[in-house]
Amino acid sequence: MNLASVVKTLNLKVACGQEHLERPVRGGYAGDLLSDVLANSREGDLWITRQSHQNIVAVSSLKDHAGILLVQGKEPDMDTLEKAIKEGIPILVTEGGTFEIAGRLYRLLHERS
Repeated sequence: MNLASVVKTLNLKVACGQEHLERPVRGGYAGDLLSDVLANSREGDLWITRQSHQNIVAVSSLKDHAGILLVQGKEPDMDTLEKAIKEGIPILVTEGGTFEIAGRLYRLLHERS
C-alpha cells in the first residue's frame, strides 16, 4: 500500500511531500523519543509522532521512512517543512491521537496483506 492510499483512507492532511505519495508503506512506528525511533523503526515505516521540530526529518531520512505523521493536529514548524521539502520527506497531519491512528494504520495495512 502506498502513502496516497493511507492518506485517502485515514483522511490525513498532507503538509508537504504531495509529490512523494507513491512511496510504499511497509509498516508503522509510533514514538517521540528520537533515539528510540533510530534504534527500532524500519525502512518503509510511517512514523507516528507528536514531535514537530526539524530533527524528525533527519531521523526519517536516515531510516528511509515512508513519511512522518503528526498527531493531535500538531503542525510542523516552518524550518521542519523547509527541511522536509528539501529532503523529499512527506509530512502528514491528523487530529487523532497516537493510539487511535496507530490502530487504524495497523488494521489498514493488515487487511490488505
